[in-house]
Amino acid sequence: MKSLFLSLNSKVFSFLFLSLISTILFSGKSSAQDEAVIIDTVLQDDAVYETMQAGEFTPSKGFSLFKSSAASLNISVYGLARYINQLPGEQSFEDHLGRTRVIDTRQDIMWHRTFLWASGHFFTPKLRYCISIWGLTTTNQTLVFGYLQYQLLKEMRIGVGIGPNVGTRSMMGTWPFFLSSDRVLAEEFFRPGFTSGVWIQGELLPTFYYHAMLGNNLSQLGTTASNLTRDLSTSIGFWWMPTTNEFGQRGGNGDFEMHEEVATRFGVSFTHARDDRQTSVDNPSPNNTQVKLSDGVLFYETGALAEGVTVKKADFDELAIDAGVKHNGWHAQTEYFVRNLSKFDAVGPEEELSTIPSSIFDHGFYFSLSYEAIPKLLQIYASTSWIFDDFKRNPWEIVGGFNVYPAGVRALRLNVNVIYVDKSPASSSFGFYQGGLKGPILSTGVDFLF
Repeated sequence: MKSLFLSLNSKVFSFLFLSLISTILFSGKSSAQDEAVIIDTVLQDDAVYETMQAGEFTPSKGFSLFKSSAASLNISVYGLARYINQLPGEQSFEDHLGRTRVIDTRQDIMWHRTFLWASGHFFTPKLRYCISIWGLTTTNQTLVFGYLQYQLLKEMRIGVGIGPNVGTRSMMGTWPFFLSSDRVLAEEFFRPGFTSGVWIQGELLPTFYYHAMLGNNLSQLGTTASNLTRDLSTSIGFWWMPTTNEFGQRGGNGDFEMHEEVATRFGVSFTHARDDRQTSVDNPSPNNTQVKLSDGVLFYETGALAEGVTVKKADFDELAIDAGVKHNGWHAQTEYFVRNLSKFDAVGPEEELSTIPSSIFDHGFYFSLSYEAIPKLLQIYASTSWIFDDFKRNPWEIVGGFNVYPAGVRALRLNVNVIYVDKSPASSSFGFYQGGLKGPILSTGVDFLF
């Protein structure tokens, strides 16, 4: 199966990128005089729509401070307060090399996440900007970033700035409308990250959309320009919504809109990067924390694959296929992931280097089901994730919970979420998981988006 897992290098992707532009520019269907379709973040109401950018970079309707034919300014906000408790409080696990590692479990109440967006247009509604301030109290991080987008045609929007490597469904608009306040285990483990780059996106054919990204690396969080290499990341995603040509607000989880007609969405995405630990080998802790092994150990950590061995570079290749359906308050969603790490550039003792694998192949899926038990007020849901890995650990989880919408809108909710996880491969303070965790995770939170 590994031999069938093809790696897209930068030259091939660049050719695909340019070919796609050429196809759109010279197609008979449209011309440069076509009317552009713009999602106006200033006047946007609560109608159903499909976002074309990762949800983290898409403001809501917000507060309109200024608007003219020459420019506009809108302020939009998001906030999340959350309690989390990982049980049992004292636990450890054995990694794939048989070493015992202590888990730093959490029980805390945090104002967890803040987003502030300043957005609008310059000179023409076709040229959009968005400046984001992102704060994560849990890790004491605050970042300021943004992007520009120009709508050349209905079929092509060109963007530059911080954006997603579109390697999984949740990197294409869903946030913050997950079933809970963060991703499920399989998606959190397999997904790539966000980076600076350039992208094109649009409706290539009726009901058929695409998003292609050429970025600096797999994840730019915590990385400065001096840490970057000359290797660029490439990703591309396609999705098809054949029945209603929409999938609810932000394509979010749950049929909050109570679709009377069956809504469907099918997608596929691919990411390739010649990835780098982004820290010198003299430092045992890498800057790159995006890639984890199936036991939750950082892939670029010194000793991750063998004692004293440090992986400096590796190929990261991932394929994800997703499908979802919504009808009369029901939503079923699934996604299957395939990830291959290969072509390791590693240093360390010769006797240890000879023991590391030539590649690491992991695959898995999640499935979720939700129902609007009381429309516009109460949503109940359940999910499961399963991961099948080269180390034969086979981590999994079962999730259950509910959302209460006191104002009758998706933008304000109370969430109660219960997870039972076995040998968590995901590990971060962003989400629910710590590497190696086994047991229940309890959380409750309130978040809002305006």
